[in-house]
Order: sequence, then structure tokens, then C-alpha cells
Amino acid sequence: MIIYILLGVIQGIFEWIPISSEGVVALASQWLVKNINPIDMALFLHLGTFLAVMAYFWKDWKEVLLFRNKELLKFLTIATLVSLAIGFVLYNLVSKAVLGTGLLFITGFGLLFTAYLNMRRKEAGLEGDKLALLAGVLQGLAVIPGFSRSASTIFALSLGKKSPLDILKLSYMMSAPVVLASAGYVFLKNPAILAGGWIALPISFLVGLASLKILLNISSKISFVKFAVVFGTVCLIGGLLGVFI
Repeated sequence: MIIYILLGVIQGIFEWIPISSEGVVALASQWLVKNINPIDMALFLHLGTFLAVMAYFWKDWKEVLLFRNKELLKFLTIATLVSLAIGFVLYNLVSKAVLGTGLLFITGFGLLFTAYLNMRRKEAGLEGDKLALLAGVLQGLAVIPGFSRSASTIFALSLGKKSPLDILKLSYMMSAPVVLASAGYVFLKNPAILAGGWIALPISFLVGLASLKILLNISSKISFVKFAVVFGTVCLIGGLLGVFI
């Protein structure tokens, strides 16, 4: 039980930080949880932070669900469909390759690319469907452990003409439909994941809700590039040691 509580806490905190919560949770799951694919566990635990996003941005979701904000609805629809199409293909490739040191290598390279994205932000004036398409593509690629969903979507949205707060808000909101679909797929594929995973869900929800407000205020002011580079390098070194030792 303590292991799942720990995974829930990790997911609740790292979901909002652009350094890949999936990579961190998958690595932790690989060493702490037996008989469960670490990618499946990481995707499933996103369901807790999905509920946090729904609760925190409920007023905005109400506008979308009642068709009062058609522009946001269109953006989320395009981004979600693109993300699911790309993510489903990548999931079937990555989930079979993350055994042993393979996960360390994938996470390491993913984190280094995450750091690169964080350093390359530059406004390009993209708007509407083009911005939604790019954000959806990068969000779909985030199925790869270490390739931060937050960092990639923040990078894409920063190419538009949105304020830092709006970028973070939209990045978090566009995760919800994809997370719900992926968590549901993982559960239908392997219902046994709920046996221990259910404990982590309320923890990730509560921790995620508590940390979201704080991180919304500071995440736009703090660079996580150095952390991503260091953690990515450590993962690659660990993978090499696993191969040669």
C-alpha cells in the first residue's frame, strides 16, 4: 500500500512540471511494482490528476461542455483526436520495449529532448487549427517515457499569441480528454491494475489538486531545463551500466 501511495504522490506533483511525470512514475513502477507494465501504471495514474484538472478548471469545462466556448471546444477536439491517433500507435510500440534498461534509455533520451524543447520556446504567431494540430501532435508523442507532455504542449502553445498563464491553463486542460481515454484503455486491457492502483488514484488527485495552484504561480518562472538534463543523463548512465555490468 505504501508503494502505491508513493506513486500517487509522485504523479500528483510531477504531472504539472515539464519534466515528464510518465517517465518518473514509469521508472518508479518498474522497480517497485511487479507484474504490471510500468507504462500502463503511469498512464493509469494520470486518471487521478485528470480529476484534479476537471475540479480546478470546472468553470472552464462547464463553458466547453455547454457549448458556450466553441473556440476552446474546437481546439480541444482537434488536439485530442490528433493526440489519440499518434499516441495509440506509439503506445503499442513503446509498451513492448520498456523492459529492463530499455526504459532507462527511452526516458533518458526523452528527458534530454524535453530540455531542448524548454530552451527553444519562441513566439511564432500560430493560431487556431494550426496551433491545435501542433499541440496535439506533440501531446501524442508524450506517450514516450521522458518526453514531457507538459513541456511539449507548453512549447507548442508558446508559438501562439497567448499569455504564460493561458498557455499553462490550456496545456493542463487539453490533457484531460486524452488521459481519460488512455486510462480507460489501459484498464480495459488489464483490469488487474486496479487491484493496487486504486489506492494511488485518490492520492494523486488530492496531491495534484493541492500542488496545481502553487505550480501555476511558479512554473512559468522556473526553468526545469537543468533538472531534465541531469535526470536524463542519470537515466542514460544507468541504462549503460545495466547493459555492461
